[in-house]
Amino acid sequence: MKSTSNQRQNPGIEEHTPLKPQPTQKGTDDKIGKGIDVALVTLAFLGIGYILDRWLGTKPLFMVGLVVLGLIGEFLRFWYDYDSQMKVLEAQRAAGIRAPSAQGDRP
Repeated sequence: MKSTSNQRQNPGIEEHTPLKPQPTQKGTDDKIGKGIDVALVTLAFLGIGYILDRWLGTKPLFMVGLVVLGLIGEFLRFWYDYDSQMKVLEAQRAAGIRAPSAQGDRP
């Protein structure tokens, strides 16, 4: 392990490079959080659309439009998150760094 002056002064603090993902708890998964996020955004846009439709008398124009807009936005966010994660992993692969597996270090 490399030893730097910062680590000598503050033991336990590691330096992070931009290509190195931040450490997380082993076994945690973000899929449930993303699913809840999609559900909440869809419900919020549905509610806003419902209120606008009742107020303007344009049933179901705003409800459908805002739900579609919200879902497109969520899937675009998923795409950009995936793309950025793949760029990090490709850079790590090019540098010869082994990416941490989700299931631990199994042969």
